[in-house]
Amino acid sequence: MEINELKKRAAIDQNKRLTDSYVQFDKLLTELRKRELPDEVVQSINTGIDLINPPSGSEEEWRKQIRKTQSDILRLIEKELKLVPKNHYRNIWLALGLAAFGIPLGVVFGVSLGNMAFLAIGLPFGISIGLALGSGLDKKALEEGRQLDVEINH
Repeated sequence: MEINELKKRAAIDQNKRLTDSYVQFDKLLTELRKRELPDEVVQSINTGIDLINPPSGSEEEWRKQIRKTQSDILRLIEKELKLVPKNHYRNIWLALGLAAFGIPLGVVFGVSLGNMAFLAIGLPFGISIGLALGSGLDKKALEEGRQLDVEINH
């Protein structure tokens, strides 16, 4: 079963945000076409593409539908096939490292030094830890062949 083609809307080049969303989504679909995907996954992807292909409504509505469908597809392939885009884990662990390591370390510094202004000292440590953990997971996904050659910018 093949993944459907994405139809291009007339005058798409006049809206940069729409063009960027369209190109990014098209790159994702191109990468997925290179993989051997189960029929159920391809059918779900095609259902999402069918929502986008009749480009009706305003350009902003179409752009939002592209972004929503792209997120749905990424969530599906991660859950079902364990495929992730470039820097997926880095982006997730950046926020987790900040929240799970940075803020608690900052509180420890602030309490131990008697001045909560030192709370911000823990944030760079949390970011560094999160980036290190996430980059390690991205490297592992690349070595296992689970990483798609596309970077998703939200």
